[in-house]
Amino acid sequence: MTATDLSTSTVSERTAAHIATTERYAAHNYHPLPVVLAQGEGAWVVDVDGRRYLDCLAGYSALNFGHSNERLVAVAREQLGRLTLTSRAFFNDRLSTFAESLARLTGKDMVLPMNSGAEAVETAIKVSRKWGYEVKGVPAGQASIVTMEGNFHGRTTTIVSFSDDEVATSGYAPFTSGFRRAAYGDIASVAAAIDGTTVAVLFEPIQGEGGVVMPPEGFLRDLRALCTERNVLMVADEIQSGLARSGRTFACDHEDVVPDIYVMGKALGGGIYPVSAIAADHEVMDVITPGSHGSTFGGNPLAAAIGTEVVAMLEEGTFQARAAEIGTQIEAGFRPLVGRGLVDVRVRGAWAGIDIDPALMTGRQMSEALMARGILAKDTHGSTVRFAPPLVASDDDIALLVNAVTEILTAG
Repeated sequence: MTATDLSTSTVSERTAAHIATTERYAAHNYHPLPVVLAQGEGAWVVDVDGRRYLDCLAGYSALNFGHSNERLVAVAREQLGRLTLTSRAFFNDRLSTFAESLARLTGKDMVLPMNSGAEAVETAIKVSRKWGYEVKGVPAGQASIVTMEGNFHGRTTTIVSFSDDEVATSGYAPFTSGFRRAAYGDIASVAAAIDGTTVAVLFEPIQGEGGVVMPPEGFLRDLRALCTERNVLMVADEIQSGLARSGRTFACDHEDVVPDIYVMGKALGGGIYPVSAIAADHEVMDVITPGSHGSTFGGNPLAAAIGTEVVAMLEEGTFQARAAEIGTQIEAGFRPLVGRGLVDVRVRGAWAGIDIDPALMTGRQMSEALMARGILAKDTHGSTVRFAPPLVASDDDIALLVNAVTEILTAG
């Protein structure tokens, strides 16, 4: 496919009508680019006017395997005709296979399936606290969890309680207590935040919302050692960074680190259905007992069928390898632009963040200029733009992205 130019200053009547209706009836909790998508295949999407765009956001990594992936669509269609929901009041014939395969992928004893990523994070928080009381022996009501500055784990009231993003927190107090923030990537800061009440350290191996921010080399290994020494659970939010996005199955794999709890979502549902889960060993997961946690849709047959196929695809290793190849190409294309419009470039697998010289343009302006060239991306924090193309993107697709960014910076 080839990209089609689109002026960001004008949209068709059809596009305008869709936007107007959405803005009229849907809450304004997002600020989308003025494009209305109607179809997708592989790394490409098509709008209501038939224009094609290279998708370099991939549903915030939910679409690691591309739009309308044939294997995942086939599994979903087959399951839709059989059984979609039973509730966990009963067993179903898909959950057993999903739980076993995901436990195998993570190397953990058990999994607890949910739906959205935020639900998985909330689940990890609850499990960590209960483990703290029942296994570690923290006094009742005193459990604390260390989180990181610049974190993004979702937008529920508990999760925003430990966010330092004013947009996410303004107007939502009072906040949930029991959290302390440490400097991301600073092991001394994390150590200082831990005391006898601490039950877990919750972190992202790579901070996606912040613009693909990575900690210093060795931080994850040091964090693993610290958590073990202090008898604190190491809880890795791999919702965006995991499941092949970074070039390994999990971003923690880059330092050969295994957390106590994996938190997963997004790509676990293949971009078709909301599927999330946490994975941990018996010592941790056994604190969950009947009635103490649950979800109407968590572990439903449709979700389990899709999730099982996702795991099968990941176990083949081809998507991890392709992500690494994409990262090499992106790094080679973007790195020479530092000092020529870019202040910094961060790449890990098929995931990149660029910091644009704020005197040149904002991240939103870059995103709009890319859209005009048939590429969709997302800005964050002023002059930063994130790129996360589906892992099925071709070399030509990535070259299109690199060339477009280069042309925009040169023109700017």
